[in-house]
Amino acid sequence: MQISNLFVAGGVVMWPLLGFSVLAVALIIERILFWIRITNRQNPVVKEVLKLYRSDNVVGALNKLQQNTNLPIARIFLAALELEEPTPEEFRLALESEAQAEIPLLKRFQNIFDTIIGLAPLLGLLGTVLGLITSFASLNIGDVGGTTTVGVTAGISEALVSTASGLVVAIFTLLFANTFRGLYQRQLARIQEYGGQLELLYRRRYERRDKF
Repeated sequence: MQISNLFVAGGVVMWPLLGFSVLAVALIIERILFWIRITNRQNPVVKEVLKLYRSDNVVGALNKLQQNTNLPIARIFLAALELEEPTPEEFRLALESEAQAEIPLLKRFQNIFDTIIGLAPLLGLLGTVLGLITSFASLNIGDVGGTTTVGVTAGISEALVSTASGLVVAIFTLLFANTFRGLYQRQLARIQEYGGQLELLYRRRYERRDKF
C-alpha cells in the first residue's frame, strides 16, 4: 500500500500526526547540528584557553573565548574572566550562575519532544476508537458478506493504521529525545569539569598575587 493510501486509510488523526512528525524532524535536525558543533569544537577551544590561562596569557584566553561565543562553555568562562578582580568565591559564583543560564539552551525543545512522545500514541488510540466506531456503525448482522463489509473493513483499517502511525512517530521521537538527553547530561559533566579546572587555576593565580 502506498503512503498516500495509508494516510487516507488512517483517518482524521493522521493530520495532527503528520504535523507532529514534521515538527519532530525539524527540531531533531536543529538539535543534531547544535550538538555536532559543540562536540567538534568545544574540547579544542577549552584546552587551548586553559593552556593560555595557565601560562598567564589572560588576554589570549579572552580573545579565544570571544571568537567562540557561540559555544556555551565559552560564554560561561567569559562571565567569570571578564569580572574585575573577583574573589575566588565571586569567580565560582559567576561560573555557576552562567552555567545555570545555559541550561535552557542545552535542553531546548525537550518539552516539545516529551509532548510529541506523549500525544502521538494517544492520537493513534483515538484513531483506533474512531475506526472501531466506524466498523460497528457499518456492521449489519443480517447483511454479512454484503455491501456493509466494505465499511467494516475501512473502519478496521483506520484503527490499525492510526495506531501504528502514532507509535511510529512516538518511537522515532523518543529515540532522538533520549539521545539528546544523554548529550545534555554529558555536557553538564564537561561544564563542571572544565569549570573546576578554570576555578582552580584562578585560585592559584589569586593566591600567588596576594603574596606579592
